[in-house]
Amino acid sequence: MSIFSEKEQQLISEAVESAERFTSGEIRICVEKTCSEPVLDRAATYFKKLGMDKTSQRNGVLIYIATQDHQFAIIGDAGINKLVPHDFWDSTKDTMLSFFKDGDLTGGIIAGIKIAGEQLQSFFPYLDGDVNELPNEISHMDGK
Repeated sequence: MSIFSEKEQQLISEAVESAERFTSGEIRICVEKTCSEPVLDRAATYFKKLGMDKTSQRNGVLIYIATQDHQFAIIGDAGINKLVPHDFWDSTKDTMLSFFKDGDLTGGIIAGIKIAGEQLQSFFPYLDGDVNELPNEISHMDGK
C-alpha cells in the first residue's frame, strides 16, 4: 500500500516525465517506511538495486525517502556529481525539507525533481533518439 494517493503518485510521475523531457538524465523516486541503515547508504543500495548506475552517461538521480523515520537523501551518479556545484545536493535537500516541514511530502519531492531536472538539462541536454532508460513511477520498497 502506498503512502501517496493515486493523484499524488500521478503528479510525481508527471514531474519526473516533465523533468526528463529536456535531458538525457534519469530521475527515480524510492520510498519505504523505515530506513535500516544510514540514509545515504540506504539510498546508495537502492541506487544500484534500481539499476541507476547503468545509465549510459552515468547521470541518474535518486530521491530516497523513509517516511516513518523522516529521513531522505538525494544522490546522483558519477556523471552528474562531477558537474553540479559542490553544495547542489545539500541546497536541494534544504528546498525539499522546507516543503516536508509544512507536511507537503509530494510538493517536496516534486521540488527536488524540478531542481534536479534543471541541472540535468543544463549538463545533459536531451539528444535526438534519447531513450527513457528507467521507469518514472515511484518505487515502493517496503518488505523487499
